Order: sequence, then C-alpha cells, then structure tokens
Amino acid sequence: MDNDNNPIIYHYRFLFENGIEKEFRVELDSKTLIAIQPDSRAHPEWTALNFFRCPNCSLDESTNKYCPVAVNLADIVDSFKSSASYEKVDVSVETNARRYSKHTTLQRGVSSLIGICMVSSGCPVMEKLKPMVRHHLPFATEEETKYRAISMYLLSQYFLHKKGKVPDWELKGLARIYEDVRTSNRSFCKRLSNIKIEDASINAVVVLDCFADAIKFSIKEDILKEMED
Repeated sequence: MDNDNNPIIYHYRFLFENGIEKEFRVELDSKTLIAIQPDSRAHPEWTALNFFRCPNCSLDESTNKYCPVAVNLADIVDSFKSSASYEKVDVSVETNARRYSKHTTLQRGVSSLIGICMVSSGCPVMEKLKPMVRHHLPFATEEETKYRAISMYLLSQYFLHKKGKVPDWELKGLARIYEDVRTSNRSFCKRLSNIKIEDASINAVVVLDCFADAIKFSIKEDILKEMED
C-alpha cells in the first residue's frame, strides 16, 4: 500500500528521431500539490516577476522576486530552447500508478509536461486548477479536459454546499477561473517570445491556452447539452 506522504511523481521521457533523449522528473508534495524544487537553483533573468508580468498577477514584488511559473519551467524551456514545435517525438510518462506513451509532436508532449509545472508552481492564478494535477492525464484530448475540469468544479461546489456555503451550479466561477488562466497564458507567451528560443515551449503554452478557451466556451447550455446526452 502506498504511503500517502510519498511525493506524487511524473517522469517524462522525450525520445527524438535522431536518438536524443531528454528526461524530466516532476515531484509534487502529496498534501499541497506544490512542486518540490531544490533550493540552490540559479534563476535566469527572464524569470523575474516584473519581466512581462501578467496583468492579473496578485503577488507582492517585495516578497516575490521571481515568477513562480517561470521558475518552475526554466529547466524545461532551457532544454527545448533549440527545438521546433513540429518535431516528432516518442513521449512516455511514468506515474505512481501507471505508464503512458504516445508518438506525437514536441509541442503536444511538452504542453502536457508544462501543464503540470504551471499548476504546481504556487502561482495564485494557476493553483485553482491544482485538483486536476492530482490525477494528471497525459495527452488529454479537448473533450477529456473539458469533462475533467467541469467535473472537478462541480465536485468543489458539492463540498461548499455540504459546508453550508452557497454553491455555484451555473459554473460562473469556473468561467472566471479560465478567463484568468487565459490572461496568464497569453502573458507567459509574451515572456517566452522575448527570449531567444525556438517555438516548442511557446507553442506548448498556446496548446494549453486553446484548451482553456475551449473549456470557457463550453460553459454554455448548448455545449453542456452534449455532456447531458
């Protein structure tokens, strides 16, 4: 039986057609779902909080010198700085419970990895999606992502109802969450566009933003009718 205090681990491997392999091990605290990072890392200049800072960022610059999302993604961005988004790769993901694999474009594989790192960074905007990272689904389709996000939010409303609070069955709060996420995604793309890298990491964030837009659009009665059916 697994120890509940053990970290949640996502081990990503990228195998390129030229034989080069790159690995990333993401460890999350099982209670807080925050990424466990070494303390002695040097942060590149582009990770500074005021470098193309998101307009909806609520962090205090006097106590937060760096953008938590940028810090969490620095190694990934550096590793793929010379890679094009359209390159074909074999991606495998090992978790505490199972293994996933897919032959796909680099931007799709990296977007799956970046999604974990953004949400688990400690960013006040992104952390609202932390419940989804607890049961991360690599290479999720748009339909799967919409189903998981809406189900997660409705479950949270059930818990609020049980505590005597007013639940949001109309999903208005979820729409606001994803509007904030989209604002942060677009700002982060600007941040990455202003450093000298190829487009793999940038387009990986664009993929995530398209998913966020799809979820926001789905919070309409005519789209939700498909789920009801």
